[in-house]
Parts: sequence; structure tokens; C-alpha cells
Amino acid sequence: MDSTSTFADSAFWTTAGAIVFLLVLSGFFSGSETALTASSRGKLRSQADKGSKGAKRALAITEDSERLIGSILLGNNLVNILATSLATALFTRALGESGVALATLVMTLLVLIFAEVLPKTYAISNAEKAASAVAPPIGVLVTVLAPVVGAVRLLVRGVLRLFGVRIDPDSHIMAVREEIAGALHLGHSEGVVEKEDRDRILGALDLSDRFVEEIMLHRSNIEMIDANLDPQKILEQCLTSPHTRLPVFKDEPENIIGVVHAKDLLREMYAQIGGPDGDAASLRNFKITSVTKPPYFVPETTTLDDQMRQFLRARTHFALVVDEYGTLQGLITLEDILEEIVGEITDEFDPDEETVVKKAPDGHYLVDGATTIRDLNRATDWNLPDEEANTIAGLVIHEAQTIPVVGQVFSFHNFRFEVTAREGNRVTELKIRPLR
Repeated sequence: MDSTSTFADSAFWTTAGAIVFLLVLSGFFSGSETALTASSRGKLRSQADKGSKGAKRALAITEDSERLIGSILLGNNLVNILATSLATALFTRALGESGVALATLVMTLLVLIFAEVLPKTYAISNAEKAASAVAPPIGVLVTVLAPVVGAVRLLVRGVLRLFGVRIDPDSHIMAVREEIAGALHLGHSEGVVEKEDRDRILGALDLSDRFVEEIMLHRSNIEMIDANLDPQKILEQCLTSPHTRLPVFKDEPENIIGVVHAKDLLREMYAQIGGPDGDAASLRNFKITSVTKPPYFVPETTTLDDQMRQFLRARTHFALVVDEYGTLQGLITLEDILEEIVGEITDEFDPDEETVVKKAPDGHYLVDGATTIRDLNRATDWNLPDEEANTIAGLVIHEAQTIPVVGQVFSFHNFRFEVTAREGNRVTELKIRPLR
């Protein structure tokens, strides 16, 4: 057939119109796939709560991502294959055998530009807006193609099972918490998220994975009141202590009989001497047990998230930590947990403490051995592991498999560790430098 008559034929233009329509459909499917997979479910949820039906529909159809992707890919492949077949027939009719090569070239360019790059570029730039717009028609497509997609899904899983791969339909590629953490780290590396903001959010997310024993004040550092002391000495200790709550023991430190609040103690003592004109000698008969409150014990394996909830529920800020045998291990306060989120909290009554991390002129860091690995990582932006040990000294001992002596040097986790001070069996100071 003459090519001139072919171009004048109405069938030619009908076929060409069908190809254009199929390319539009292909672009719609490609853009829909990108929009629905790239959109933030958090933003969609926010829009749905404000009344957006499209966002609500998008949330519903993205619940089963496997079925969604299967339906879109099925529709996209159908229209692409049909469009290519029509173009091949059209060009072959007009140009003969050489039309096959030309049809392949033309359709490749058209599909690439107008059915892939263009719609996906728009969709990824306006993910939530595009997802809300395409959700209703895509929802209909998913419903219509559900039987076919279900059969394809079973076939795919059967083939994967032959190679030992099993798919959990309820599993997610990435947990929400891990996704948030990854976004924060990425944002910080790109300069979008400040380090302090990243640390606060990550601190809140990590509360359920961390335990009381990791942040408690060790029993060797707890200030206590001996119930057998003279009332005058007890009063003096409370007045000079920077703490408002102090554990009270009798006979031996392990025997905790209560916790006294400085305000309760001062009120009771003031009442016992009879006010401003009273006799201070009456304090000789004062019994501290009359103002102590029952001690609140918690196991050392309690998570920080659970412990914070218990503090709020019990309306208390102070707890004593015990191990599985009931032996006192330390104490923890609500402030300790909050510091894991917002950083160190100090007031005018806190003693001045030197920083636990000091940078020397030679590039080394002098670190107190009792410094927690988490605090060191937050202060220096390092990534030392804290799975096997809580403190930096504990990490060195774990890796060295021995208690090192002063002067020993170790290299692990891409850091150089030198022991600079030791008291008894405790490593009290280390010199640390990253290895490049």
C-alpha cells in the first residue's frame, strides 16, 4: 500500500490516537506508582484527619503494598505492550519491514520521556498531592484486578519458596521507628536537622530499648542518711546536701528503711522545737523514721519507657534499683530519664562538675572511665557500640577480655584507647583518639 494513502487512511489516525491514549495511561500508572510509594504516610494521615478523602483513600490502598504494586504493574505492562504492538503494526503498514526498527526507537523514546520520566518526576516532587488525586481510580483498579494479582502473588511466592525465600505478608521493609531514625541521621548529615534536635528525638525513641541499670546512679555514689545519727547531724547533712530526697538506712547501707524529703524533715523539726520561739534541745528526741516514706524499689531490668510511666502513675520521682536477688544496685529519678532526651539538666544547687570529655591539643580525648557510651557518642558524634557494655571503661574491658593496666593501648572499632588512670579494678580515665 502506498504510504501517502496510508497516512490519509482513517484507520491510521485511529490507531495513532489509541497509541497516544495508551501512553497517557502508561504515564498515569507510572506516576501513580511513584506517588503512592514515595508519599509520607504521616503527611497523608494529617491530610486525612483534616477531611481529605483522597488522602484517606491513599492510606487505605497503601496498607497492602504488594497488592497495590502488583495491580499498577499489571495495568502498566498491559498498556505498554499494547501500545508497542499497535505502533509496530502501524509503522510496518506504512514503511514495510523497516517500520519495526523505527517503531522500537520511537516507542522507546515516547515511553521513556512521557510515560516514565515526566510523570515520575512530577509525582516525586508532589507525592502527597498526587497520591490523593490518583488514589480513587487506582483503588478501583486494585479491586478489579484483585483476582489476577492474587494468582500472580501465589505464583511468585511459590517460585521464591523453591529458592528458600519466604515472604511474610505482615512484615514491613522498615519499622517506623527505624525510618524516623534514618531520616534524622540523613537530615543531620545534610545539615537540615540540628544535632541537638536529632539527639532529643532519638533519645525519646530509644527509651523503650534502654534499661534502668544503664543510667542509674551506682550505689557507691548514693548519699544516704544513717537513722542512728543524732538529729543535729541529720539536719546538718540535709542542709548541706544538694539533693532533696535521701534514702534512710539503719545499721547497714543495704537495709533501706525509707526515703526522706528535705521539706518534710524541716517541717517536722520546726514543729518539734515549737516554732521560732521554741527550744532546739527538744530535737534530741526527734526520730527520722517519723517523716520517712516507704522506699520505692524497681528491678534493674525495667525499661526507661516503662519506668517513666510508673513514675507518672505513682506520682513520685525517686526509686531505688535492685537486682534479681533484691540487693541494692543504685537509684534512679525522673530527671535521669528526662536527661536522656533533653540532655544534662542542672540548677543552682547542683555541684559544679567538670566535663567528662576533654579534648587535648594533640587531638586525643580524655574521658572519665565511668562515662556512658551513649553520653560519649552524643558529645562527640561518634558511633561506639553499646550493646555489650554501658560505660566506656566497660567497653575496653569487654574488648580486652582483661582488666588493663595504666599505659596499655588497644585499637578496636576504629578507635585507639589508652588507659591513663586506674583505681583498684576500676579504669578511671582513658585517652581516646579516632583512627583515620
